[in-house]
Amino acid sequence: MSSQIASTVDRPWLMGAREAIPLLGGYIPVAISFGVIAVQSGFTGWEAVLISTLVYAGASQFLFVAMVAAGAPLWFVVLMTLLINARHVVYGPNIAPWLTASRWWPWLMHGLTDQTFALSHVRLPQLAESQRKAWFIGLSVVAWFSWIGGTVVGAVAGQELTQRSPLLGEVMPFALPALFLVLLAPRFAARLWAVTLGVTIVIALLLAVFGFKNAAIPIAAVCGALVYYGISALATEKVQRAGEVRNGQ
Repeated sequence: MSSQIASTVDRPWLMGAREAIPLLGGYIPVAISFGVIAVQSGFTGWEAVLISTLVYAGASQFLFVAMVAAGAPLWFVVLMTLLINARHVVYGPNIAPWLTASRWWPWLMHGLTDQTFALSHVRLPQLAESQRKAWFIGLSVVAWFSWIGGTVVGAVAGQELTQRSPLLGEVMPFALPALFLVLLAPRFAARLWAVTLGVTIVIALLLAVFGFKNAAIPIAAVCGALVYYGISALATEKVQRAGEVRNGQ
């Protein structure tokens, strides 16, 4: 057992790959759903797999397929896809302090998703600097290939699976949001994160209720980031003032 642990530590990419395994329970069912929907919308199996390989953006892929099938202009499809993915503007700065100096990081960010971000935000600070890049490669490659593999299954055999078990087709789309909630839940233990996440959720729900569903996530994410950094700045200033008062005494 100890030799296996030592081997994992010596090979951080393997550690990242193993820690990505729980994500597959959320990735594969949703990817299968995407493969089914893409083929039903008139895309070929190869096109569905190509979208999952290059776009790799969950909800944006479903929106992309639906808008293209509806005949929307390409510029509008691209704009809406970018709008939904605008939350990554918030993700990047949050993990940037833990990224080591390497020219490969911009390319590796293709593997940054909601779930890999949540896991990276917790794990990267716990790892030695020399382990972080390899760990993230192992994590993102396993997650990426599971998404592509699920799309292949959905494009090739997904329709037959859902016909045999209609309930399966209804449940699969909820796997990814459920997984994200499981990864996010421990953050509510900290007061700062509880307030930040609470504000983010309320803003997203309000925007969705008033009909701004596509803009809800990116706008709420930006507002949540502002709340987080605002409260952090106030807390830091309060500590500094308290220190100045003590020194003055």
